[in-house]
Amino acid sequence: MENLLNPVIVAVLLLCVLCLLKVNVLLSMLVSLFVAGLIGGLPLVGDDSIMSSVIAGFSGNAETALAYVLLGTFASAMAYTGITEILSKKIARAVGGNKWILIGILLVIACASQNIIPIHIAYIPILVPPLLAMMNKMKLDRRGVACTIAFGHKAPYIAVPMGFGLIFMGIIRDNINDNAKDFGWKVSVGDITAVNWILAVAMLIGLAIALFVTYRKPREYKDVQLEGVTETEDLTLKYQHWVTLAAIVVVVALQIKFGSLPVAALGGLLVMFIFQAVKPKDIDEQFQGGIKLMGFIAFVMLVAGGFATVLKNTGAVNDLVTSAISLMGGNKWIAATIITLIGLLVTMGIGTSFGTVPVLAVLYVPLCHQMGFSPAATIVLMSAAAALGDAGSPASDTTLGPTSGLNADGQHDHIWDTCVPTFLHFNIPLMIAAIVAAQFL
Repeated sequence: MENLLNPVIVAVLLLCVLCLLKVNVLLSMLVSLFVAGLIGGLPLVGDDSIMSSVIAGFSGNAETALAYVLLGTFASAMAYTGITEILSKKIARAVGGNKWILIGILLVIACASQNIIPIHIAYIPILVPPLLAMMNKMKLDRRGVACTIAFGHKAPYIAVPMGFGLIFMGIIRDNINDNAKDFGWKVSVGDITAVNWILAVAMLIGLAIALFVTYRKPREYKDVQLEGVTETEDLTLKYQHWVTLAAIVVVVALQIKFGSLPVAALGGLLVMFIFQAVKPKDIDEQFQGGIKLMGFIAFVMLVAGGFATVLKNTGAVNDLVTSAISLMGGNKWIAATIITLIGLLVTMGIGTSFGTVPVLAVLYVPLCHQMGFSPAATIVLMSAAAALGDAGSPASDTTLGPTSGLNADGQHDHIWDTCVPTFLHFNIPLMIAAIVAAQFL
């Protein structure tokens, strides 16, 4: 009973329950951290209080939050110029009725939106709806398309240290190092890249099963004319489109040179603003659009840092680690399975792999160390656990993004046509890969 009242267990369970009851994620995290702090004996305000812990935790994710807001603004500015709509029409003309070419193009674009042109899911509502009529003619099962897009949004940031991958790996690195100071672990982005390819390969196997087995058969859809989607628009690239392409090059170049997404996104925005791909009178509108697209997840990231700091400051982590080790009986297979299941539960509730890393790390890092896992095995377990709930969670960008485009005509159910397929085809391979790999790294 004493272990069940541990502030870490109470906080995580309360967070999951509130999220599953569809309480706002940000409110759920705030309520959970305050409850955990009070159970752990922390005062509400003052020195070493709940509030001071929350504020102190913000700093760890501040750069990530800024990157999200600036990248959201960049995506909003790209949509403003109309370049993504032109791209969708050119894709439709280039595919020539071959569904595999279409799937390949969507896969490349989805991957690029995470690593090369880091605009996340902002392109989907603009790019995908004009392609639905063509998908209908091909009788293409949209569940397979949802898996394709979800793979492109997920596997690249797990395995490739560019764009959102650089953010994700930076969060993994910082949280492992912060929670491993007592036993001297020090990991780098290179260490993460060296092992996370295992998880990406597992997801690739899941995608292949979805496309070539589960959803290979034709599926009928009704032809529905979408408002604002026409077939005769001018597809000529104009001045603002060329400036946008130049801004994309600048974003990639700055990211490679400085390794900082905020710097890269700001550079791209300045190119678009200075050369007036976005008119001066509309700049405010683009920042508002960027905050609308990505501002919420930026705040979730900040509060997640505070959540983890409160849990650490209660001093309850060591007690929980000791109890968990005794339950696992020293068996690494059992330990790895429990660790990934906890990650699945927590991330399914929150719906963001990035935001849950600080929450998971406070428990995972000391637990993995005590169980005898190496830093490499800890990286794989934490990366997989953080990513598990992203695919399949109703509140995740990985699932909300594909649905926003594929359901433009009302024929693609969010839960059964996106969440369930992505959960089955990605979470099962991720869990198996992480549990097995952790035994040999």
